[in-house]
Amino acid sequence: MKILDWYILKRYIGTFVTMLLLFIPIGITVNLAEKIDKILANEVPFLEVALYYLNFTVYFANLLFPLFLFLSVIWFTSKLANNTEVIAFLSSGVSFWRFLRPYMIGATVVCLGAFILGTYLAPKANKGYNEFIFEYLKSQKKKDRSQQTKDVYRQIADNDYIYVSSFSTKTKTGRDFTWEHFEGNEMTYKISASNIKFNAEDTTYTLRNFKKRIIGVDGDILESRAKVDTTFAFDIDDLTPVEYIAETLNTPELRKFIAKEELRGSSYINRYKVTLQKRLSLPVAAYILTIIAVAVSAMKRRGGMGANLAFGILLAFVFIFFDKIFGTLAEQSDFPPLVAVWLPNVLFAILAIYLLRNAKR
Repeated sequence: MKILDWYILKRYIGTFVTMLLLFIPIGITVNLAEKIDKILANEVPFLEVALYYLNFTVYFANLLFPLFLFLSVIWFTSKLANNTEVIAFLSSGVSFWRFLRPYMIGATVVCLGAFILGTYLAPKANKGYNEFIFEYLKSQKKKDRSQQTKDVYRQIADNDYIYVSSFSTKTKTGRDFTWEHFEGNEMTYKISASNIKFNAEDTTYTLRNFKKRIIGVDGDILESRAKVDTTFAFDIDDLTPVEYIAETLNTPELRKFIAKEELRGSSYINRYKVTLQKRLSLPVAAYILTIIAVAVSAMKRRGGMGANLAFGILLAFVFIFFDKIFGTLAEQSDFPPLVAVWLPNVLFAILAIYLLRNAKR
């Protein structure tokens, strides 16, 4: 039976790699056609463009690998079915479960690779990909919109909270700044300023119309100055991260970042959690889609490979539709990210079981 395993496994991996090599250049061509005007207008150096498309290749492969895997399994299994090879395998006494085993081995190999890619390699590629877009292809207005710039409220330590009513990512300046320090449930001092500016050259902050109030048992101590230069134990960019920041962190870093942002009360917290859950759910989705692909294409149909591919593409787009709808719902509302990300997998797992039982008959 090892011959059967190797026969199917080689086609599983080979067809998947071929599908990637076919579609990635198409993706690069479409992306370049869309962005070539802005690239030329901004006179982007050739090396920057080359690095961007290297990162885009990793980003594209990581984003759509379940779809490519699904279509590749349907493609080569349909060929096996049309050549009556599946019938020959099963007629020789091989059970359908035994026939499915090399597919599961192939899915394990691909999913391990995808897990490593999504956990460590894709975040680095995503960083370069997003930074290129942020630097060369976005207007300043869109850059500001990609960060929280209104009513920024953060917990920066166990007992310290800061707030600015508005923040400019271009000038690194905030308005109506306050810093409140608590001991237990009681505030012990408060710093306020009409304006705070981060000075990147020496990592200091300039506060204008500075006021400090120390709250004491016998009375408060008030201090005020027109201007104060000082240092704080936070970076203004860390307090207002760009919305794509989660995509650029590897999984251990992302877990720590989410824990820190939850304390700070970030409005993007659900978006970060969706990114984390998708990294875990995509490899599982590959298993589910592999089972569905085998169940759909192992039967010899009147329409041949074309019918199997049409049905497979329809299922793939339904899966992507559910994934996008529930992911967006979680990012824009209080819908639990865990449920939103894993629900399409659960629904398609039920479908996989149903199709597999029919295929066995």
